[in-house]
Amino acid sequence: MDHKDVFAALDRVCEDNISVLCGASESAYGTVTHRLVTCMKQIQEHGRALEPLVASFTAVYHHYDFDAETPGNGYRTLVKVLQSCLLHIIHKGRYIASNCSGAFFRADHNASEMEAYCSALCQLRALLHLAHRLINDNDCGQLYTLQDGDLSHRFVQEYSSMHKACFYGRCLGFQFTPALRPFLQTIVISMVSYGEMFGKQQSGISTAALSLLTSGKYVIDPELRGTEFERITQNLDLKFWKSFWNITESDILSGFTRIASNPVQVNFTLTIPPVTLHLPLASDPTLSTTVSPPVAHWGPGPVHMRLVSYELRDGQDSEELLIFSRSDPASPSVSRLPRLWKHPRSPWLIIHFHGGGFVAQTSRSHENYLRSWSKELSVPILSVDYSLSPEAPFPRALEECFYAYCWALNNCHLLGSTAERVCLAGDSAGGNLCITVSMRALTSGIRVPNGIMAAYPATLLTTDASPSRLLTLIDPLLPLGVLAKCVNAYAGVHFQTVQPVDRRGSLSALGRDTAMLLSDLTQGASSWIQSFLDPNRSSGGSQRRTRRASAPPSSPSSADRIHYPDGFEPLRSECLAFVHPTSCPVIRNPLVSPLLAPPTLLRGLPPVHIVASALDALLDDSVMFAKKLRAMGQPVSLTVVEDLPHGFLSLSQICKETESAANICVARIREIFQQENTPKLQETFQSSCSSG
Repeated sequence: MDHKDVFAALDRVCEDNISVLCGASESAYGTVTHRLVTCMKQIQEHGRALEPLVASFTAVYHHYDFDAETPGNGYRTLVKVLQSCLLHIIHKGRYIASNCSGAFFRADHNASEMEAYCSALCQLRALLHLAHRLINDNDCGQLYTLQDGDLSHRFVQEYSSMHKACFYGRCLGFQFTPALRPFLQTIVISMVSYGEMFGKQQSGISTAALSLLTSGKYVIDPELRGTEFERITQNLDLKFWKSFWNITESDILSGFTRIASNPVQVNFTLTIPPVTLHLPLASDPTLSTTVSPPVAHWGPGPVHMRLVSYELRDGQDSEELLIFSRSDPASPSVSRLPRLWKHPRSPWLIIHFHGGGFVAQTSRSHENYLRSWSKELSVPILSVDYSLSPEAPFPRALEECFYAYCWALNNCHLLGSTAERVCLAGDSAGGNLCITVSMRALTSGIRVPNGIMAAYPATLLTTDASPSRLLTLIDPLLPLGVLAKCVNAYAGVHFQTVQPVDRRGSLSALGRDTAMLLSDLTQGASSWIQSFLDPNRSSGGSQRRTRRASAPPSSPSSADRIHYPDGFEPLRSECLAFVHPTSCPVIRNPLVSPLLAPPTLLRGLPPVHIVASALDALLDDSVMFAKKLRAMGQPVSLTVVEDLPHGFLSLSQICKETESAANICVARIREIFQQENTPKLQETFQSSCSSG
């Protein structure tokens, strides 16, 4: 729908509602009518101010696309998000105008809905003005402000003070495909409930179970939900986020995931000891080079991996491989199936690095789509459980992933593959590691993979401003405060040298969780009942909102403040966020932020296939990195999917839209496997896998 038609429809709806609501001699709803009329006038004013601004974007935003066949960049996304908000308002406004005189019209509910979208529209107007500042200050086609640190600092300060709760209450997920909105609501309610219980000396699974008993008030009170989510995303530390994201690592939840996923014949974990490896040089396979085991921060240590294969293949049940098994219990998927017919080794191999912001999750959290990949492509997959930050900051994860890649090349015969073609695949942080591992392979002189499939990769680990990163104000899955915490953890800010704990789940841990759960549920149930009988008892109740409202936060200094035209001012938050700046020099290391890598470190990379989401705050990372590779003559493709959030691979079983996006990733991996071999790569892989 053309933006001019949208704004014309919005203006008509506002006029119709004002006319209908003000036309009656006596209002049937008293103050509610006044609220609606005031709201519609504000929406009308926002719409009239936004129309010329949107027109200025639509005239130029195609210059920022990767190419004419791949429309996608942060400016386009902001306009699309704004249009989604306007269409919701138009739909609701038409309903109100047609039904406000009906006997069953819920006046207060509809007024609250319209007020929430009015607040969201106000904040989106601010984001469009910030994006306009970017488009004026940057060169044509440039999406990032890489040189203007002062401007990026002021954008972070603006984010810290802007109101965000409206995007997590009644308006939650309006920009995404409708099929995902119930899921996102469940995630946000779970997160705020978990945040209320977090830190009360309970285990992760007990906290998760108790949060279910306290979640009722967040279901029936969207404003409270939004306020609490804003508080959590701005104030809770990294321990909370690691704990919440790692709930999916529990034996109970991962068991449910496995039930719903494709069954596989091979699925067990490996622990590879830290020994020096010898690999042939890509330029001359008769010569070799050594690869040392990971040593950063605490010295040599093992590397953990998971082998997933839909079919049992030669080598996967060998004693030589099973001695590396670290399963708890030990490898039932292979050792108890001796009569299975073994397939020959596959010519293909996927080496996978999982996402999780460098701070959370393991291969277990990503099994659902790994199982599907293995079945659809008939390929074994080795997923690396690299050490996580902040206990293991850069370069430990990169060292472990590079070591795992080298070990897989040397031992492909044990993994059920001849490794004629090797694909690195990963999402988010894992996409970053796919690129940087390939850069390490280039500089080491060893064979590079045949291709990379990176889903929504993080290629610039800074808080530098870009139009898509303005979406962190409204994104329930990737707020700027959380993104900054993850980046600083990976960079080693406030790092203390400690040996990371074993992240494997065990039966004993599950038993402790279950025992604690039984004793905790009684107290939780009592708190749940009391939260309904006396809402003011809860830590997130109306008392907190009243107290915050009575004490407006201090504003940034005038030097840091962004000035808006025509006297406009966005809504300000009732609690300021603290976003730690990503100023550590490590952040600009090319092996941390490959977008900043010089051409000498990128030239020679294999074909890179990027699958990004138009609504992802990291969209501009993908667009700019793809443009950089193309300008160097490197083979690269970019696919931008619509209406999906960051992390859509892990949501592939939720709806058809996420499933279609996951299928695009599979198609890109298949392209890597089916492209013609070069003689040099053939010669190298035959030498490196001759032991098979």
